[in-house]
Amino acid sequence: MGVAVCTLAACGGSEKAATPTQTQTATTSCPTTGKQVTFPLLDKSKAYTVNVLTNLGSFEIRLDVGDSPCTTSSFAALVRKRFFDGTRFHRIVPGFVIQGGDPTATGRGGPGYSVRDVPPRNSLYTEGVVAMAKSTAEPSGTSGSQFFVVTAVNAGLPPEYAILGVVTKGLKVVRKIGKLGNSVTEKPTRRVVVLHMVVTP
Repeated sequence: MGVAVCTLAACGGSEKAATPTQTQTATTSCPTTGKQVTFPLLDKSKAYTVNVLTNLGSFEIRLDVGDSPCTTSSFAALVRKRFFDGTRFHRIVPGFVIQGGDPTATGRGGPGYSVRDVPPRNSLYTEGVVAMAKSTAEPSGTSGSQFFVVTAVNAGLPPEYAILGVVTKGLKVVRKIGKLGNSVTEKPTRRVVVLHMVVTP
């Protein structure tokens, strides 16, 4: 498991370190690393869901706005820009995670910026939990666009990955996708594509 955790950490974030820049506007109070962007903050009093339609079926993620306001707001903004449409699950480790959100499908791509929400110290990465991947060099809770869905009963990861949310519908689809990977190479054995994502409300 230690090797798998290390691999996960190495497969996430931006290609190189960038200088943190504070972006403070009327639409966002989240500091960004990399290019300066603005996006609306989600309302913590509302329940937000992202529907993920793939070529193998769909599943829904209930966003954890309370614990990860910047991560969920950034993710929702990317969804609304259709950033994820056409991307693939480039990393599938049976019994561990499925990982997507990289437009280059190399494990090194992203939106050109990152935000940060340090996850609670008692965070557990159990089946259906969706969190953000990051590089080993990035601080705890850093997120760009790459996300992973846990397919293990408990992935045994340390609380270093920003929590995006949890799968509330379509877990059977996630499990099906989770079987389509080579446990040695961590590469998918079948092309799994995100056709479209929609965030509501």
